[in-house]
Amino acid sequence: MSDLTIPRDRNDDYSAAAVAARQALVRERTGASIEHVASYSLDPGSLPGNVEGFIGAAQVPIGLAGPLLVNGEHAQGEFLVPMATTEGTLVASYSRGMKLTRLAGGITTTVVEDKMQRAPVFTLPSAREARHLAGWLDEHFAEIAAAAQETTSSGRLIEIQRFFASKMLYTRFNYTTGDAAGQNMTGKATFAACAWIKRNYPGELHFLLEGQFATDKKTSVVNMLHTRGKRVVAEATIPSALMEEQMHVSNDKLFSARLKGQLGAFMSQTNNNGNHSANGITALFIATGQDVANVAESSALYGFSELLPNGDLYVSVTLPALIIATYGGGTGLATQRECLEMLGCYGSGGVYKLAEIIAATVLAGELSLGGAVVAEEWVSAHDSLGRNRP
Repeated sequence: MSDLTIPRDRNDDYSAAAVAARQALVRERTGASIEHVASYSLDPGSLPGNVEGFIGAAQVPIGLAGPLLVNGEHAQGEFLVPMATTEGTLVASYSRGMKLTRLAGGITTTVVEDKMQRAPVFTLPSAREARHLAGWLDEHFAEIAAAAQETTSSGRLIEIQRFFASKMLYTRFNYTTGDAAGQNMTGKATFAACAWIKRNYPGELHFLLEGQFATDKKTSVVNMLHTRGKRVVAEATIPSALMEEQMHVSNDKLFSARLKGQLGAFMSQTNNNGNHSANGITALFIATGQDVANVAESSALYGFSELLPNGDLYVSVTLPALIIATYGGGTGLATQRECLEMLGCYGSGGVYKLAEIIAATVLAGELSLGGAVVAEEWVSAHDSLGRNRP
């Protein structure tokens, strides 16, 4: 058996001595110098709740894209957008799309739904008793919501969706969560609610707090249809002459390519009929301290475009499961907070604004890459900007 043990300090595992001990272990056992990993400006004392076994920081380059013109209900005006990435051409491509949409008058954004859920499954003796429980949940919703509310000051249970299978009732407890992403919040609240149900339901039942129906950090049709996080729409209209001037492609050719892409997306059964929403979302998530694993859900996209009678092109993206926060989690760490402040989104009241900025950024990126592919500039752009090798 190996004698390898990672050093821990039960009293203060983020102290300089504890960090140095782990760094020394890495150097001794692996031979890696970790010169850059061990160089950072953040305060380790701010990290409890964010990381364990801390040894240093990963430095991801941040590029500045924009300006991005947003005509939102929460995000209004021009924004400089920080994007953390190691992929050459990405920031340049998004900036190109932002220029196009800015010259066209900007991108209109709308947050249309806000839900975060936990999805317990209840097992009953029979299907009829599962049906009875569904009705009982409706009758006692106020008491169930009150039990959930005791665990949180910012979350609020707004509905319980029900789905039947065999003698089981799969549910989705839907909450609003304020400026937090809310996965942990909804878990704690739903456990309290389920405990109340088990105590008060006049019959036999068992529950599992998560029946894999919230599909946490996994893409799914149920979340795309019913929303997880923020459902936000970004839309713009691009004049034909402007598209040809900036993207070197006509609106009708771009629209034709869009139709071919729709069929390809349908054939491959993807969660996304766009080009590369995950690129922009991931870069913004890393920069602003979001839980990057949520890209699995947040990158889901419904793209729609329409060639108008005058030759202009209407374009839109709908992000049905954008999971973000401007408070809590990694948003308060040093560089992440600075990037949120750059966007004017840090802290209370900023989450819808951030959702609109992200959706507008995604639309700009869809237009830029779509134009590059049709104009046959995609490969040459990567050759000139995306290579750091001789």
